[in-house]
Amino acid sequence: MSEVLRLENVTRRFEEGEGQLEVFSGLNMTLNAGEIVALVGPSGAGKSSLLHMAGLLEAPTSGEIHVEGVAASKLPDAERTRIRRQTIGFVYQAHHLLPEFDAAENVVLPQMIAGKAKAEAAAEARRLLTTLGLGARLTHRPSQLSGGEQQRVAIARALANKPKILLADEPTGNLDPRTAGGVFDSLIAITRSQGLAALIATHNFDLAARMDRALLLHQGRLVEGTELPR
Repeated sequence: MSEVLRLENVTRRFEEGEGQLEVFSGLNMTLNAGEIVALVGPSGAGKSSLLHMAGLLEAPTSGEIHVEGVAASKLPDAERTRIRRQTIGFVYQAHHLLPEFDAAENVVLPQMIAGKAKAEAAAEARRLLTTLGLGARLTHRPSQLSGGEQQRVAIARALANKPKILLADEPTGNLDPRTAGGVFDSLIAITRSQGLAALIATHNFDLAARMDRALLLHQGRLVEGTELPR
């Protein structure tokens, strides 16, 4: 498998009063094409910060983020934005859909921003949403969709520009267990079908156990293991 993401000796500290708060230190991890990895850990452990750095939204205090072999964390803003747009898709706990646009339009817009023609973008939106079971809901606005349907639209939007890496931060955290299971099934199926590398933060150890491997972020350290605490 080819490596698409690597964190090398990554440390993150925040200024706190007259001192510093160290969230984590010396983290190392790799993510390979075609694998789905769970990121687990208690609230406040730094999972969101780690995902933000992996997605080049935050810079580490020290260390480096490699995206497809390129040392990317210290690149100029415009170059990091280009890499995010072309290589990385994000799914958050809150769907963040634009309420004035329907499901298809929410998936079309990021493609047009990336330079794709409207007709081509619309065709890809229809394909993704239909694959995710929303073929009959293309013209529904977010307020007309259930929570699970809204999150499926968010997944389609994240995948619309054909990224190599998918970063998901508690993508089913706002859903009831039955709906969460369905959304997770859709996320895993479409991720595998497109050969993406995915790093998915979750509190749900049952969902984490269904991924290829798990990384535990705890007390500033990242530990790989097959047996997760419950």
